Amino acid sequence: MRLRLLLPLLLLTLAPAIHAAPTFEATAEGYFDFVDYGGGVITPAQIKNGEWRSFYIIDTRSPERYQNGIIPGAVNIDWRQLFARRNEVPRDKLVLLYCDSGMLSAQAHFALRAAGYDNVRLLQAGMVGWRAENGPITAAPKP
Repeated sequence: MRLRLLLPLLLLTLAPAIHAAPTFEATAEGYFDFVDYGGGVITPAQIKNGEWRSFYIIDTRSPERYQNGIIPGAVNIDWRQLFARRNEVPRDKLVLLYCDSGMLSAQAHFALRAAGYDNVRLLQAGMVGWRAENGPITAAPKP
């Protein structure tokens, strides 16, 4: 009986805390309010002439795919882990994300951008596009 009386009181106490956290919908709406037309997408042709060296590069493929060759200097953080490991993503430098085609890294890119990382860029067409533009590729460091 006492629990029945206390439960509504508990819910009233917690209500402000529950409503204080922004919803995904609010975060996504906020993102679309500020995002530029390209949404932080960059083509391989725009950075292949050495400008890619100025980026902190994250290969968002699986560790197995990462071993198939990388953009020189890229670190590997699987796209599914990138948001949880966002504290490893620098905020004071341009960051380039890529995967094989750009589809998986686009999801990580959106999550980081919605979280306020406006310094993150997505490599359009990923490694496929990079190879098509004859961008440099190197062997991944051994695990």
